[in-house]
Amino acid sequence: MFHKKIIILIVGFLFTLSCYSQEKFTLSGTVTDIKNNETLIGVNIYIPEIKSSTTTNEYGFYSITLPAANYTVLISYIGFQTVSEQIELSESTKMNFGLSESGEMLREVVIKDTNKSSNIRSPEMSVNRLSISSIKKMPVVLGEVDVIKSLLLLPGVTNAGEGASGFNVRGGGADQNLILLDEATIFNSSHVFGFFSVFNPDAIKDLKLYKGGIPANFGGRASSVLDIYQKDGNSKSFHASGGIGLISSRLLLEGPIVKDKGSFLIGGRSSYAHLFLKLSESTKDNTAYFYDLNAKLSYKLNPNNNLYFSGYFGRDVFSINDSFSNIYGNTTLNLRWNHLFSDKLFSNFSMIYSDYYYGLDLDFIGFKWDSGIKNYNIKYDFKNYISDKFKLNYGINAIYYSFNPGRISPTDSDSAINPDQLDKKYAFEPALYVSAEHEISKKIAVTYGLRYSMFYRLGESTLNLYADNNPVVFNTEQQIYEKATPTGTQFYDKNKVIKSFNNLEPRLAVSYQFNDNNALKASYNRMTQYLQLISNTSSPTPLDIWMPSDKYIQPQLADQVALGYFKNFNDNMYSLEVETYYKKIKNRLDYIDGADLIANDAIEQVILNGRMRSYGLELMLRKNEGRLNGWISYTLSKSEQQTPGRTPEESGINNGDWYNSAYDKTHNLAVTAAYQKNDKWSFGANFALQTGQPVTYPTGQYTYLGVVIPSYGLRNENRLPAYHHLDVSATLTPTANQGRNWKGEWVFSIYNLYNRKNAASINFSQNLDTGVNEAVKTSIFGIVPAVSYNFKF
Repeated sequence: MFHKKIIILIVGFLFTLSCYSQEKFTLSGTVTDIKNNETLIGVNIYIPEIKSSTTTNEYGFYSITLPAANYTVLISYIGFQTVSEQIELSESTKMNFGLSESGEMLREVVIKDTNKSSNIRSPEMSVNRLSISSIKKMPVVLGEVDVIKSLLLLPGVTNAGEGASGFNVRGGGADQNLILLDEATIFNSSHVFGFFSVFNPDAIKDLKLYKGGIPANFGGRASSVLDIYQKDGNSKSFHASGGIGLISSRLLLEGPIVKDKGSFLIGGRSSYAHLFLKLSESTKDNTAYFYDLNAKLSYKLNPNNNLYFSGYFGRDVFSINDSFSNIYGNTTLNLRWNHLFSDKLFSNFSMIYSDYYYGLDLDFIGFKWDSGIKNYNIKYDFKNYISDKFKLNYGINAIYYSFNPGRISPTDSDSAINPDQLDKKYAFEPALYVSAEHEISKKIAVTYGLRYSMFYRLGESTLNLYADNNPVVFNTEQQIYEKATPTGTQFYDKNKVIKSFNNLEPRLAVSYQFNDNNALKASYNRMTQYLQLISNTSSPTPLDIWMPSDKYIQPQLADQVALGYFKNFNDNMYSLEVETYYKKIKNRLDYIDGADLIANDAIEQVILNGRMRSYGLELMLRKNEGRLNGWISYTLSKSEQQTPGRTPEESGINNGDWYNSAYDKTHNLAVTAAYQKNDKWSFGANFALQTGQPVTYPTGQYTYLGVVIPSYGLRNENRLPAYHHLDVSATLTPTANQGRNWKGEWVFSIYNLYNRKNAASINFSQNLDTGVNEAVKTSIFGIVPAVSYNFKF
């Protein structure tokens, strides 16, 4: 009898619920730039009647499920005119939208699209998005637009010094950043040893930097993710754009293959500074230049299927008097298939190839050196728009790695000397993930997910064996670490598992909205990094070697928590973002004193697993609108590393105490401003100030066999002088003749306006007259004026 009453109550409840519930339908489609059919990422689709919203994904697709009713649909995207559409939603409907740019200039000279108001409702935090139009406006060294350098103006992001490659995020190393171009991994993001980035700004559509709260679909690095997408190409009409500068020029061509269905894009960039070397008798046989190529094909098979094929190829070339030559660079390929299973289920399948190559020819000694890393990646991602309150993301991916630590061979093919190949290494990294975007109430929104990653160090390979599995021993008498002598070797056949790892990586972000203009957000993420960069410099160099985790090298495990307050005020004219974070990393590599990293086939003998921690406070105040706009960012932070002794007898590195990491910058201030004077003239300025980079100076000296040798103190207890510079630019956009498609502009810039001699390094060498070691400062740039001409037709 009791069970019958329960059944009657449940049936009655469901009947009542069905009477009061409304039938729901799905509104879905894509949002594009109306003039070229380029899909737009992150467009906001807002329904004011019920205060519900969604955004387009990386391929311009959106989906939102609503009760049957009449609605106003607002489609807004910074830099484009807002579209308002009245709809009667009585059945599931596909509706595509085309947006028009808010201005018809060569590029947006107001930085309004970069400094949009903070997204109060979304739990997403610790994320920065920069538009290419704004990056092009920033004054840079030698007038060469640089994607990576623009990131240094954001809170929590620093560099390793003047002319250094890579970037550091929240106290992490440059090798802890995952850099993706159309989903393909870029292992070295710099040209000319760090002076310029590998990204051609004309070919880039969107970039997003995740400093924390990283979604579950990303993995493999401990600090950040830089996600960059190339343009698809204009499927309506043929267009060209480019620029001519002092040291390089670029050209981009795009147009339809089949109008409104297929498009192509091809862009090239090359420097020609090496031509000036020919003018001098002393440097006429020297060469120094870079070039790169971006390409993409897009084709719409039908409303539910799209194909994309994209690629990148870049090289740097150096040579000195035909006795030394150096070539290095990246190659990537990606074939993608977008499929819409239904108006609520979107999928993307990708097959990706990435290759980083480094070659060095030493003709004066008759040898050449080749090294690099390749990976092959298959991934399948799904986004399920279950309701307007709940979205589910899930997917799988598998990466196969091939590492070439180095191969030495004679330059003469007839030489009797046999090539010497360092032991190649192989690895396999599969992963699967699931995450949800959940709007719990009008005030609370949550994103939560879980990533399960695995890593298999594979043969064919030979591993050294050591007593007690310890490749590094501690000399208690001299209080130093030394290389252990191998007791033997063990050979592993091809694809034989040498060592395996697996890790759960939870992710969580939550937002509490006080009102339409104020929100409090918090996030947590765990990241696992299975690849280690073997380097003895604070910024990556082309010669650095990537190594997989194995029997002696443990994967890095990073945990980060962040808390932030976000506010828009004065009708969204100003935005304030304040975040604080704490990050700790296990198994961060450290090197014993005197470690030799070049061509070392037993790298485990000179490394130890330590740990790292960083914490800080970030502030960003932005002015979003008006003739004058820009932002001020400030970061107060600390980044430290520790490698304690493994036994009570060991002192550890730096006596086992915490010490400054090479990326510790206590203060980081950046000011960016843009002023639109009129239709012809606009002006920009950047000011950057950072605490000097930690270094180790000698604390004394001693004489050995008549040579004065410096004696160094504790690691990174000293610093280079503070780093700062002011850059300015002016852009002239001549009035275009009516009836002409050609549009052009002149950009005049001055890098380091007040001629600050920032120290790239300070080295100590012996003065032959006095016999004393003296400090010698190396500065790369003084004041650098530049002019470039950009065009479009």
